[in-house]
Amino acid sequence: MIKQNVIEATQLTKKFGNFTAVNAITFKVAKGEIFGFLGANGAGKTTAMKMLIGISNPTSGQANVAGFDVYKNAEDIKKNIGYMSQKFALYDDLTVKENITFFGGIYGLKRAVIKEKATVLIDELGLHDVANDLVGSLPLGWKQKLAFSVALLHNPKIIFLDEPTGGVDPITRRQFWELIYKTADNGTTVFVTTHYMDEAEYCDRVSIMVDGKIEALDTPKKLKEQFKVNSMNDVFLKLARG
Repeated sequence: MIKQNVIEATQLTKKFGNFTAVNAITFKVAKGEIFGFLGANGAGKTTAMKMLIGISNPTSGQANVAGFDVYKNAEDIKKNIGYMSQKFALYDDLTVKENITFFGGIYGLKRAVIKEKATVLIDELGLHDVANDLVGSLPLGWKQKLAFSVALLHNPKIIFLDEPTGGVDPITRRQFWELIYKTADNGTTVFVTTHYMDEAEYCDRVSIMVDGKIEALDTPKKLKEQFKVNSMNDVFLKLARG
């Protein structure tokens, strides 16, 4: 059975003056796929993601996300996706419950639905004892898992994760990826940027950006075979060194 594509980008480009941050990238992402968007810091990953989620207009090219055009339907895109930023995802000066309630309201959920979802979410994450604590007091790993779950409150078709495991320990990173697997199994597409090359092994397919261009795109297994190496880190090093 062929899965439908929920993201399609063709020659998508973003320029800032004479600098080309994203250079004519073309790719597709299927429903329920875990798609890794890899590259070193400054490769253009976040800029590309901002165009896809409707907060930055492309300079040229085309893209369709969750059935909507990035030029014409940016607001519709925002309603049908979840987004977790690396730097800002929750309010530290609100409690766990208050954050869930606040973001549920932003996503347009009714109070009764928010209350029900909050109960389920707190139970699943084991946050009963800290539900009324300020998010700022939580360990980073707990914050990351809570932010991920909050971004899924409105059952989006796609969730975009921008370096979601930055700064957390290996055990927490693994637990976070278990949440990602569960989400994809439920049919939600996961689009994740990372510069941790070992995390590429967890993705169904990965693209690797170098200086604004997609230099490789395939399954981790096929990329390792193509470049005749044993790890995705070695694939990346070969590409980065030209």
